Amino acid sequence: MHSKVVIIGSGPAGLTAALYAARANLEPLVVRGLQPGGLIATTSEVENYPGFVEGIGGFDLADNMEKQAARFGTQFKDTLVTKIDASVRPFVLHTDDGDQLTADTLIISTGASPRKLHVPGEEELANRGVSYCATCDGFFFRGKKVVVVGGGNSALDEGLFLTRYVDELIIVHRRDSLRADPVLQERAFGNEKVRFVWDSTVDAILGDDKVTGVRLRNLKTEETSDIEVDGVFPYIGHVPNTSLFTDLLTLDEGGYIVTDGRQRTNIPGIFAAGDVVDHVYRQAITAAGEGCRAAMEATWYLAEQEHAAKKAAQAEPVLAQ
Repeated sequence: MHSKVVIIGSGPAGLTAALYAARANLEPLVVRGLQPGGLIATTSEVENYPGFVEGIGGFDLADNMEKQAARFGTQFKDTLVTKIDASVRPFVLHTDDGDQLTADTLIISTGASPRKLHVPGEEELANRGVSYCATCDGFFFRGKKVVVVGGGNSALDEGLFLTRYVDELIIVHRRDSLRADPVLQERAFGNEKVRFVWDSTVDAILGDDKVTGVRLRNLKTEETSDIEVDGVFPYIGHVPNTSLFTDLLTLDEGGYIVTDGRQRTNIPGIFAAGDVVDHVYRQAITAAGEGCRAAMEATWYLAEQEHAAKKAAQAEPVLAQ
């Protein structure tokens, strides 16, 4: 299967890139991977994306973006890219289902994954009380007591969503103040179901077959304490999904893809956009903007390549004479 543009990732950056590439008649292919819609699809409510006065669910926003891109001819493939050969043109992509895709240009928008706590019990109790998606799993904690770890927008936004179901929500934060937007802080402080544990971190998640509690450590006194809870939701940042590109593209010290300000990577014809590039703003709207830029750059790159090929073809008869 050959495409002029292959987009790896289907969050706001990838889907916006698909929309612009499709409208440029490039017939893009989006490789959706394991999480169609990206992280935004797991967000309960998006209130800061322009055009939605009352807000919109993250899944609905991603679904609308996908349908809009499909309307103009975008194709989708549910698979994972396992290897990229950029030493040949067109680029060759190997997938986990045994297929090979070829592409004249690539747009990488693989996003980022939730950062884990890396404490005892986290891996063992994953999906048994440990969750990284309140929207996905909140219903299962109806009437329960849960911990959210973190102090940023994600922690408070997803924590407030959980208060629809839980009886008590404990937000554990390693500092004595929050980093979240003031409007989210106001809502959290005003919610009677929410209480805070400051200057503390989770040292262990307790339980055998399911979560029964957490061990907290106060970072100022080093004292530890165990509290009984039914669930743990870590929201302590994200790690860029760039392991596939370690030996291919230039990455910064945090593992994010380095671009030149125009979404161009160190390899001509390969572009990157969204959370795989941006560790500062990390918003759906900025990711969408970068996806637009990447698609426009890919369009211009393909036009330049086509023009150069035509000039070379026209020059051949003259050289032959």
